[in-house]
Amino acid sequence: MVTFEFQNIENLKNGKIKNIKKQLLSDNWYTLNKFTFDYQKEDGSWETQQREAYDRGNGAAILLYNKKKGAVLLTRQFRMPTYVNGNDDGMMIEVCAGLLDGDNPEDCIKKEVEEETGYLINDVQKVYESYMSPGSVTEILHLFIGAYEDRMKVGEGGGADDETENIEVLEYSFEKALKLIEAGDIKDAKTIMLLQYAAINKILD
Repeated sequence: MVTFEFQNIENLKNGKIKNIKKQLLSDNWYTLNKFTFDYQKEDGSWETQQREAYDRGNGAAILLYNKKKGAVLLTRQFRMPTYVNGNDDGMMIEVCAGLLDGDNPEDCIKKEVEEETGYLINDVQKVYESYMSPGSVTEILHLFIGAYEDRMKVGEGGGADDETENIEVLEYSFEKALKLIEAGDIKDAKTIMLLQYAAINKILD
């Protein structure tokens, strides 16, 4: 076990946390670490705690919408973790998304849109950031919305050839997409969040 070297030490402001150490458990795909630290309870006493954290990097996601059509672009692909946890065929309907991999969030999501959907978009609007599973995953997801038009289509999409992606591009009316949430056919958190954001803020009105 080694002491954790914080890259952003100036941002660590919680005086109730000290003596943080980490142990690498796996780096087969991304990294899984076990953290041991001292935590000060409300009565002032200290206790040692352990937590595991999976680090896959940060990501970005976008809801693509077309006001003229009243439509949104979504994707469908196989997600193994959902398949082993009760998702019958493992297929998930989602907004376009991907890991930053060193890019800034805006550049990342534009690249992912072209790779996954075949559309080349220039203007995106960031709406918020979210920790998607804060109890176990370090990832921050940068969430965007962006308009698309038919003339922006420059390719077939389907995902990057070197990433074993087999992505189907779906164009649904906004009304149908919302109904798919109600029916339980859309279960992906980022997709639900962005569709509900669009509904609350009347993006397609």
